[in-house]
Amino acid sequence: MEKHILVTNDDGVLAPGLLALVQEMRKYGKVSILGPDRNWSGGGHVKTLDRALRVKEVQLADGTLAYASDGAPSDCVSLAALGYFKEPVDLVVSGINVGANLGHDVTYSGTVTAAMEAVIANLPGIAVSLETVEGHIGSLDFGPAARAAGKVVRHAIENGLPPEILLNVNVPFLRDEEIRGFRLTRQGLRVYHSRLDERIDPRGRPYYWIGGDAPTGLAERGTDIGALAEGYVSVTPLHLDLTAYRALTDLNTWPWDENLSIPFFELAIPNKKG
Repeated sequence: MEKHILVTNDDGVLAPGLLALVQEMRKYGKVSILGPDRNWSGGGHVKTLDRALRVKEVQLADGTLAYASDGAPSDCVSLAALGYFKEPVDLVVSGINVGANLGHDVTYSGTVTAAMEAVIANLPGIAVSLETVEGHIGSLDFGPAARAAGKVVRHAIENGLPPEILLNVNVPFLRDEEIRGFRLTRQGLRVYHSRLDERIDPRGRPYYWIGGDAPTGLAERGTDIGALAEGYVSVTPLHLDLTAYRALTDLNTWPWDENLSIPFFELAIPNKKG
């Protein structure tokens, strides 16, 4: 049975990375496109509840009909999952983002949080990002990243993703023949170099930019950062359970409630027996 694939992104529905992804995803199923009407990079995981969401028809550069929402990427996924398209969605693929989403980036990234919203809706989600080189001039070739995404999507369709799991895919800035393969990875340590820039507007009031140099990272083997540094496509499985299970043991020694007969730690561990 043909899969219904939703393609979205956070660079805006008219971004060339989304078009490259759409063209590749057509090999694997029926494609519907619903993305933000502007760039939402760094917007994080958003659910718009305080206003109405608008959707309009747009046309991609190859003439493909797509839909643009004034909401965030995660709103676009929510709209589709809740029935904007009358045919149920089977898979959400988000990207291709300009710039890698590594380590802690996943909490900022609209590309990745769109895939997170898919998981919340009980749909498999895959986020795809292309590493870029600082100072690059000219258009980007999204072809290698699109083809890498196609391989990941094919495996996800053939094998099925585990429940509550999304895949964060990062592709190195290399030609097809230069990419060394795929690596399953864990999140690496992203190092941010943020700086606060305070300025004064024409009326004498202060305003602020959060800026600084581009983030770097520790290229440790086995991590997403390390895989890209070695020329591999990084595939990182993520889940939304942010519980720090290792910390439960230490926190359990705190005198929370002297009258509690069952340790807090025992209460906090999920019941795996059902």
